[in-house]
Amino acid sequence: MKKENRLRKNHEFQKVISNNKIILNKYLVIYYLNNKTKKLRVGISVSKKFINAVGRNKLKRQVRSILTIIDDFSKSLDLVIILRKPFLKISFNDKKKIIEKILRRI
Repeated sequence: MKKENRLRKNHEFQKVISNNKIILNKYLVIYYLNNKTKKLRVGISVSKKFINAVGRNKLKRQVRSILTIIDDFSKSLDLVIILRKPFLKISFNDKKKIIEKILRRI
């Protein structure tokens, strides 16, 4: 996933979260907002309570790779993906299926 497709700043995250368009799941919480850039931009968040820094970065890399496999960057959306604790324990293929299913709902 290219850097131009990422949300990095706190105010970008807060803008999407404050919009209150949300999809909940046992594994994920996804906030979304339409944007004007004609690109899909994604921010990923993992709580410090669940796992150490190495594990958080690994999970973020996995989610980014799943999004590049899905290759749906033509949508003009901003997404904030918050990972829940059960997401840590499932396999990569299950993670991919869950994320695909949720992105189809949006």
